[in-house]
Amino acid sequence: MVIIENEKIAQIPVLHVVKEEKKQEPLPLIIFVHGFTSAKEHNLHFGYLLAEAGYRVILPDVLYHGEREKNLTEKQLQLSFWNIVVRTIAEIEQIKEELNRRHLIEADRIGVAGTSMGGIVTFGALATYSWIKAAVSLMGNPCYEAFFDAQIAMAKKMRISIPFTDEQLQKEKERLAKYDLSLHPEKLQGRPLMIWHGVRDQVVPYQYTYEFYEQIKPLYQGNEERVKGIFDDKAGHKVTREAFLETVKWFVQHV
Repeated sequence: MVIIENEKIAQIPVLHVVKEEKKQEPLPLIIFVHGFTSAKEHNLHFGYLLAEAGYRVILPDVLYHGEREKNLTEKQLQLSFWNIVVRTIAEIEQIKEELNRRHLIEADRIGVAGTSMGGIVTFGALATYSWIKAAVSLMGNPCYEAFFDAQIAMAKKMRISIPFTDEQLQKEKERLAKYDLSLHPEKLQGRPLMIWHGVRDQVVPYQYTYEFYEQIKPLYQGNEERVKGIFDDKAGHKVTREAFLETVKWFVQHV
């Protein structure tokens, strides 16, 4: 039987999903990160099927979301976007380290996935941690610098005031460069990566991930089965059931 426990790991509120009879055993781990303005509970269907397949699944609440909500205004939350992304990348490792100390994971079998902002986090985590064995990005974006520029351009077009100088914005953009997998594709090191994106996505445009997929395909020459791009021409900014099932299949195959 699959059980769901609401607990804190490394002081981070999470849902811990696992088969009850395997709860105390070292298991392969999947960390699944939710999207912007969402919360950990919204991805329980992923947690359930992955746990059924034998994984320990951790669904964290990211900063200012779910149990960590701080009653920020919409604008304050928007301005915190990249801080949330970078903080979550750090917290992924903190969660992994605590579970490892508790002897609950197989340290060489760890996957990371996420939707939207969680997909963006997934790409950044791949650029940061070599211990991730396989990953899935659903509606994410690996191009941190380009997406940052697009966000600023859109805010200016909509005449939204940005409380930062051009110099401060440039420093923030430079801070993001090390997490930008499109600038450092060699950091993939041939690890299995699945990308899913709706072509009609108006929130995180699919072109970024499509171009990135085309960019990295040559790196998988001879290991084509380790990279997969699914670009659904009927889907918008919502994960389809097909994408959900393909995600589970990907981890079963590669972690």
